[in-house]
Amino acid sequence: MEQTLAPPPPKGRPREFCTEAALAAALRVFWKNGYESASMAELTAAMGITKPSLYAAFGNKEQLFHKALDLYEQEKLAYTKSALSAPTARGVAERMLKGALEMQSNAGDPKGCLAVMSVVSCGAEAESIRNDVIARRASSGAALLARFQEAKDAGEFPDGLEPEALVQFLYAIMQGIAVQAGAGTSCADLSRVVETSMAVWPTR
Repeated sequence: MEQTLAPPPPKGRPREFCTEAALAAALRVFWKNGYESASMAELTAAMGITKPSLYAAFGNKEQLFHKALDLYEQEKLAYTKSALSAPTARGVAERMLKGALEMQSNAGDPKGCLAVMSVVSCGAEAESIRNDVIARRASSGAALLARFQEAKDAGEFPDGLEPEALVQFLYAIMQGIAVQAGAGTSCADLSRVVETSMAVWPTR
């Protein structure tokens, strides 16, 4: 008589929570409090999981933050990459500023900039977090610089205006929008910041 093979036993207990939803919740905690001020108690409470489950699914707090930062870039900062495809440097800047304004206007998200908050508040014990944030910003800044260099080569800027200065100018405005939003500045006032910035944007 032919024997029937039993199915293999399950490989461990399946997770009883949605990792995507838990990571999104962790992102909101980090975004609101910054890396160092986000406690494990706050994180597990927001994520709806226990500390052992957090470690099993995401690693330690530092590893969780890196994953949350990946999600932040993929979802919240997606506009910064799509902006580079604008046909002119002015169009790039306008898309970047309007994207920053829209992100700060979203009622479901914390205000401010996760990257800026985490760099400013990080102490020596969180140096790897600071270095990661700075490296990511350098990478995105290099892409923007290359795009503005193309615009300069195409004759879009007045003589003597360097792409590096425009990159810093644009980032300063975007970071200012985030900081002011975190301080309670209204969307109407922030919208005027965007309008004024575009009014003074240098073009030949």
